[in-house]
Amino acid sequence: MNPLYPIEWAVAWIMVQFHRLLSVFMDPDSGWTWALSIVGLTVVIRTLIIPLFVRQIRASRAMQMVSPELQAVQKKYKGKTDPESRQAMAQETMAIYKEAGASPFSSCLPILLQMPIFFALFRVLFTKLPQAAGGEGFGPLTPELAHSAYTGTFLGNVTIADSFLQSGAGGLTTKLVSGIIIALMCAVTFITQKELTMRNMPKAALEGPMASTQKMMLYMLPFIYVITGPGMPIGVLIYWLTTNVWTFVQQYIVIRATPTPGSDAEKQRQARINAKREKKGLEPLDFTPKKKVVEEPEEAAPIRVQPKKNKSLSDQEKLAQARAARAKAQEQRRAAQQARAAQEKPAPSTSPLNKGSKGSKKGSKRHK
Repeated sequence: MNPLYPIEWAVAWIMVQFHRLLSVFMDPDSGWTWALSIVGLTVVIRTLIIPLFVRQIRASRAMQMVSPELQAVQKKYKGKTDPESRQAMAQETMAIYKEAGASPFSSCLPILLQMPIFFALFRVLFTKLPQAAGGEGFGPLTPELAHSAYTGTFLGNVTIADSFLQSGAGGLTTKLVSGIIIALMCAVTFITQKELTMRNMPKAALEGPMASTQKMMLYMLPFIYVITGPGMPIGVLIYWLTTNVWTFVQQYIVIRATPTPGSDAEKQRQARINAKREKKGLEPLDFTPKKKVVEEPEEAAPIRVQPKKNKSLSDQEKLAQARAARAKAQEQRRAAQQARAAQEKPAPSTSPLNKGSKGSKKGSKRHK
């Protein structure tokens, strides 16, 4: 039995429902109607996994913030292959993840959940649709609807079942459409990954293995699209492009609303807040404490360099220093938030009566 059959059936059903809705004001046999049905399918799927996407952004941010501590643990157990050391290393690593609220698996959840849907859509367009168009219906995809989807054209003779390698009647036009969609997918993915790793991370988190992995993803993902895209039906490429655009917009909103402390995105948010206050005639807020929190790790850098001159500190002591520095940064961040909250409170009004009362109190004290 095909394990993707329930997902294939659900994908076909959602496409048919959107096609029925769009057919009210569009040509039911047009390729545009079926292409927009795939866009509607993408919107439904991405709406359902919004909580997972927000969790992915936070997990990725937390993973990069704890990168220095993870490096200290790895150096502590470097070269130790006995079971006790491996178990202790795993326990300390999980303790760091738990303390920071990070999870190495949360960042993969949206992709893992979409992969079965992606493959199911590929099978529906590549296998089920031609079979249904030939007379073998598939669930909600009747032979009539399948024939309409299989033969419906847009931009000339391009159909959602054609691909770059199998261009069909569209010929060169199909190859151009497929190539343009793949190029847009690469561009949107590159910009999305760059915004996440560069603009929304402090300078201290842009070093280490995690940062190197994120930078590699900038070029690996577009390369994967270039390799696999030509063999995909245009309907699958439309789904892929739509979900990439959705990811970019959703990530932009999340980063704009809740940027990582110390990142360029946070500085831009602070500038926007003060610009709004200036329009209202209010004094700008002082975000200096937040900037100090970001600069603290740079000031503490000589302390970490000292062991190179004097090799008296053990790996466990280095780990303790890293945790202490992180706890200090968290405490300063809380103090900064309290200071900002105090600055945002309206100043008490000073009326002439209040001044007079203060003067009378001073006079009474002098009289005494």
